[in-house]
Amino acid sequence: MKISFRLGPNEPLSRQTAWGCLTTNVAVPGSGSLMAGRRVGYPQLILTLLGMGMTIVFGIPCIIWFLRNRAALQAPSDDPFNALYQILLHVRWASLGIAIFAFAWLWALMTSLVVLQSAKKAEAGDVPPKMDGSRG
Repeated sequence: MKISFRLGPNEPLSRQTAWGCLTTNVAVPGSGSLMAGRRVGYPQLILTLLGMGMTIVFGIPCIIWFLRNRAALQAPSDDPFNALYQILLHVRWASLGIAIFAFAWLWALMTSLVVLQSAKKAEAGDVPPKMDGSRG
């Protein structure tokens, strides 16, 4: 099996292909940009993988910590800010991963909208002018 990092075609895309790139970018940010032939898809995909990885690596221990300390966190205590501080300590890296993924997703969505707009313009240029039947 041969793996290629070559970008998609450098020619104008059809609207159908542009919509396919948009839906692919919604699922995996950066991959649709690469399909559309945009180099910006590489950093988008890297940020996507980084954000997903951070969320998983730091999120699972956070969930385990919460399940172990659920009773202590929900019980009334003398210092409620201590419980909030403990939660923030354990959630911060997973939250950063979510924020990185969200940034990559929004960036890929904006790229997809630009690709869709350029495909719409390219197809509008291919349409011949309307004939009204009168000569003037």
